[in-house]
Amino acid sequence: MHIRDAEAVDLPEIQGIYAHHVLNGTGTFEEVPPSVEEIAERLAAVAAAGGVWLVGSDATGVLGYAYYAPFRSRSAYRFCAEDAVYVRPDVRGQGVGKALVGRLLERAEAAGIRQMVAVIGDSENVGSIGVHASLGFARAGILRAAGLKFGRWLDVIFMQRSLGAGDGDVPT
Repeated sequence: MHIRDAEAVDLPEIQGIYAHHVLNGTGTFEEVPPSVEEIAERLAAVAAAGGVWLVGSDATGVLGYAYYAPFRSRSAYRFCAEDAVYVRPDVRGQGVGKALVGRLLERAEAAGIRQMVAVIGDSENVGSIGVHASLGFARAGILRAAGLKFGRWLDVIFMQRSLGAGDGDVPT
C-alpha cells in the first residue's frame, strides 16, 4: 500500500468509501451520503485550515482515507486536531486504517500539533476504537445517546493522544 496526499482524481473513490459507511455504518452520524462535489469542498476546507488528507492505495485503487483538521476554530485550540479514518469494506481489518492514522500522526506532529482527538461514532465501533488504542490513544470521554441512526441511540467516544512534547511545555 502506498500512502500519499489525496488528489482530485481520488474523490470518486473517497466518496464511494464514505457513502458505504454513511449508508451501512454508525461510525459517522451522517445519514445521506455527500456528493463528490461536497467531498471536494471538504477536502479543500481541511487543506485551507492547515489539515492533511491522505489516501492509502494499491493497484486496486483507494483502500481508505484519513484526515486531520483543527479540533475547533477558536485560536486556543490551534495545537489540537481531530482525525477521521474510513476504509474500503473489502479491506477492513487488514491494517489500512492503522497505517493511515499512523502516518497522520507523523504529519500532525511535524506540523506542531500537540494533541490529536478521535471523535468516534458508536461505542460499539470496535474497529476504530481498537485502531486508535493500538496507536496510543486513550479514552477521554463518552457522550451517551448523542445520535440517533438506524432506529437506535448511539454514543460518541472521545479518544486522545499527545504528540511531541504534548503539554510538557508551551510552544512559542
